[in-house]
Amino acid sequence: MLDRYWHGDTERVSAEAPIPVIDVSDIEDRPGGAANVALNVATLGAKSRLIAATGQDDMAAILASKLNASGISCAFLQVAGTPTTTKVRLVSRSQQLVRADFEEPFDISVSDLIERSRQDDDFDTVIISDYDKGVFKDPESLVAELIGRNKTVLVDPKFKPFSAYRGATIIKPNLLELRHALGDWGNDTEMLTKCRQLMVNVGCQAMLVTRASEGMTLIEKDDESHFPARTREVYDTSGAGDTVVAVLASALSAGQSMKDSVAMANVAAGIVVSHFGVTSVSGPELRAEIDPEEATGADWKDQGKMTAEQLLHAVQVAKSRGQKVVFTNGCFDILHAGHVDYLNDAAREGDRLIVAINADESVHRLKGEGRPINPLDRRMTMLAGLAAVDWVVSFDGDTPEELLELIKPDVLVKGGDYGIDQVVGADIVRAAGGEVKVLSLVEDCSTTALVEKIRSL
Repeated sequence: MLDRYWHGDTERVSAEAPIPVIDVSDIEDRPGGAANVALNVATLGAKSRLIAATGQDDMAAILASKLNASGISCAFLQVAGTPTTTKVRLVSRSQQLVRADFEEPFDISVSDLIERSRQDDDFDTVIISDYDKGVFKDPESLVAELIGRNKTVLVDPKFKPFSAYRGATIIKPNLLELRHALGDWGNDTEMLTKCRQLMVNVGCQAMLVTRASEGMTLIEKDDESHFPARTREVYDTSGAGDTVVAVLASALSAGQSMKDSVAMANVAAGIVVSHFGVTSVSGPELRAEIDPEEATGADWKDQGKMTAEQLLHAVQVAKSRGQKVVFTNGCFDILHAGHVDYLNDAAREGDRLIVAINADESVHRLKGEGRPINPLDRRMTMLAGLAAVDWVVSFDGDTPEELLELIKPDVLVKGGDYGIDQVVGADIVRAAGGEVKVLSLVEDCSTTALVEKIRSL
């Protein structure tokens, strides 16, 4: 699904009807539904692949673009004549005033889903997100296929009989979905008894019941554990269930125990409901919430390569803790002493240093034939290994202006003979209240000079 937000101010009432008029100033698109689940997995740092139904329309193209930018592989089953499910929310002063849904049920064959899952078998865990939109008419045969390939299968159900998910590893209903499956119950003991009988009937190993303000209850064959809701202001519950199942699956895939995985999912749910709209939780954000003492200590950094989406979440966490974020960019084709000294100086301008580097095609356009010497992944790996660097991200354009618009760092740093007003993106950073600084580079250190010297040998 695509979640579209129309933001604007409301300062008058319509003359046509007693309703507020929104002067729309911004349109924001976010991945929703199963796309939000995939995005949550990716922002935690796990490899994420999405198989989903869409139309053949602009909304599907927007979804693909946003997901690909976050490193998510998309295998869309596109149906001509059926629109991509889209939810448009009109928002003023962070309050939803109305929602309009554009959707029609899809007609998807389970054999198509199975075939798409076989095209790339490099995964260990599958999340089946059932939204009752026609994609999972026969989920039992899909579950059987996946279990037969030794996959862990988690199901976020809707209102089908749970026997439709027979054989799944874990089923994660909310209270409404569970009541639809079990009928009502008088107390928790009766609920646990009914759940265990249902687990036997459908052959699943565990059930995780999400209970809104009452937290979550994990039910296993011979044990149960309750996880109270994290105490914090609830701002928006949109997408909270997506976050829970994504974190649970990712933690299990990383080798965590069932209880520890549920505990992480519970913490993540507390984070996501405190934000506006459908959103995701990053690894650094989750770590900071689980261990605030570590997160505020000098050693806290999720150092390494990131997508733009992951970086945004990491920056938000850092800023929420009063940390100054520094941004610099370049090609960094052959890392040399001048680069190292410059990055050490840049890191001293704040608490976290982001290094944004040009993608290979961008380097080729800027530097010419034979460049880059080192491909993007190697350049990112080398930079991520420097003690001064916290986060490394790449960009496709010739300038990092889109990243600067997204991240809005506290300090933008460039090295060389630039004047302050010549620094690309300076206006973006200043408009957001940040600073722009130019640092000197070590003389006689140049990647281009090194390349020419090597070629002349």
